[in-house]
Amino acid sequence: PVREVLHGRENVDAYRWLEDGDDPEVRAWAEQQNAYTQAVLDRPGRDAIARRLAAVLETGTVGAPAQRGDRYFHVRREGGQNQPLLYVRDGLDGDDRVLLDPNAASETGLVALDWWYASRDGGLVAYGYSQGGDEKSTLSVIDVDSGELLPDTIPYTRYSSVAWEPGGAGFYYTRRPAPGAVPAGEENYHCHVFHHSLGADADGDPKLFGAGRDMTEMPGVHLSPDGRWLVVFAQHGWIRTEVHVRDLQQDGAAFVPVVSGLDARFIGEVCDDTLYLCTDWEAPNGRAIAIDLARPERERWRTIVAERPDVILDPNGLSVAGGKLVLHESKDVVAHVGVYTLAGEPAPPPPLPELSAIQGMRGEWDSDDLFIRIESFTLAPAVLRYQLSTGELSTWASVAPPPGALDIEARQVFYESKDGTRIPMFIVARKDAAKTGEAPAVLTGYGGFNVGMTPVFAPRYLPWIERGGIVAFANLRGGNEYGEEWHRAGTLERKQNVFDDFIAAAEYLIREGYTNRRRLAISGGSNGGLLVGAAMTQRPDLCRAVVCRVPLLDMLRYHHFRIAKLWVPEYGSADDPEQIDYLWAYSPYHNVRPDAGYPALLLTAGESDGRVDPLHARKMAALLQSAGHENPVLLRVEMEGGHGQGKPLAKVIDEETDVWTFLGWQLGVDWAADG
Repeated sequence: PVREVLHGRENVDAYRWLEDGDDPEVRAWAEQQNAYTQAVLDRPGRDAIARRLAAVLETGTVGAPAQRGDRYFHVRREGGQNQPLLYVRDGLDGDDRVLLDPNAASETGLVALDWWYASRDGGLVAYGYSQGGDEKSTLSVIDVDSGELLPDTIPYTRYSSVAWEPGGAGFYYTRRPAPGAVPAGEENYHCHVFHHSLGADADGDPKLFGAGRDMTEMPGVHLSPDGRWLVVFAQHGWIRTEVHVRDLQQDGAAFVPVVSGLDARFIGEVCDDTLYLCTDWEAPNGRAIAIDLARPERERWRTIVAERPDVILDPNGLSVAGGKLVLHESKDVVAHVGVYTLAGEPAPPPPLPELSAIQGMRGEWDSDDLFIRIESFTLAPAVLRYQLSTGELSTWASVAPPPGALDIEARQVFYESKDGTRIPMFIVARKDAAKTGEAPAVLTGYGGFNVGMTPVFAPRYLPWIERGGIVAFANLRGGNEYGEEWHRAGTLERKQNVFDDFIAAAEYLIREGYTNRRRLAISGGSNGGLLVGAAMTQRPDLCRAVVCRVPLLDMLRYHHFRIAKLWVPEYGSADDPEQIDYLWAYSPYHNVRPDAGYPALLLTAGESDGRVDPLHARKMAALLQSAGHENPVLLRVEMEGGHGQGKPLAKVIDEETDVWTFLGWQLGVDWAADG
């Protein structure tokens, strides 16, 4: 065991050796864990659930198109394809043709399209491919007419933001440093803004923004349609943004800090020399403002759409389209679109289905069309076309739901958390389900990083619901459901609120007769993995089983690995003598008790995970297994997979088969029986 003193307190870590994923002994240990897990989960009914999951998970998906002139670019996955493809359509009603097919680059489906940006005339597309879920993209450029790749390739463009010049001769973009260019361990940070001219050597691309700034800053670029204004949105965690603007018409002009020193988020775009922003500055529920870039002084900022009760303006959902300001809004976690004149007067909005969510919204300043991607628990992904001048709403593209999807229903309920806060939750079940107190139920949540648990079409839950199961989605503090105050109520020293909200959701399901403790499981991934890990260690009596995916669990050391320094504004850091106390109080790895009687646990991790290091799952599995608890502790490590983004369909089916086999075993669902 490693013994260390942290701010006067002794920390004993028996499994520090499992942090080194490159150690052959650690990899061998993980392989043995996988073999054990597969042996345990080789149970009756496994083949049946695998077949049903394969059938429902072949339900495709479609994205909202980006309009570039008369061309429309969008992603779509159909049938058994491992990865979504990028299509281009010439004309609104033209035929789609494949532009990028990552499936052709890998027989096993391990190559994924991470991101893409089409030039303003639709002639070129910059895009990033990555391998094995590592999200370490390399930027490439394809000619849309010929399908030929240009010689321009730029490495280290993970999560890159790209803004094309109007003529397509070059673009502004973000990239991270090459190994060796910064101190070891900092390669995932120091993201800066560069300019690339097509045909030039990328090694000589001039750096325009980022030198000497905070290494954890995450910049994104936007260029006004006329090519005059280059805007950098410099994000600090999930709570603060700086906005810097450069006038490209002025030779040698420097970036001007339009927004700085404000503890708030800003995002938006430029149209006709005006910067339109959505922000939570002095408006926790959000508002829209306009800044004249000729006179950007703060005292001249204009509020266009004011903050209002119960209506949330999502800072990531602002567009200037067809001469209108379009905002992604929600009330009680249910989405709607707000349409306004540029002076802030309301205009007719498109009607959306009940209990639906907006998963993408695209519009162009010179186009009358707004494209909205929607889905819900019972509605497969669809893209709606809304004509802003006429109010006509039509379906541009849709996905057929799998058989049985129409036999389920969702309802929204509200319950009180430990401190009396009113929390929403969605419950999804068969239409003919009755409250018996005996239904097998899975409760999930997230509660962090301004991410809301909105209605989602998730076919992986369908086989469970068909067998009489229930799935509940709790809208915890830490998300964006009720604005920035709701988010901050689940961060830093207030993180315990998130766990209390989740525990109260489980108690509500039991109290209201949906299920009981013997037939209840909790499930979460990433920050949601931390959630269920904390719920399990704080309330081991809460449920029968836990699925903890790609989790954060060692909260004293998390910030030393991968990109986790970006999360310090959300969680805090054990390097801080005040923050370490609350981190230690809830860190799941540090709160395991030998005699607690924990529920059955399935941990998952990905060796290529570029976000959450798999060390968390490895160490937690070893610690709990060594304690000799009665219930099983299983670890599933995907040796060629990452955090989940870009995971091929075949691997998704394999993992979901393991998860639902585990849950059926623990909660008494017989997958082998007819039904």
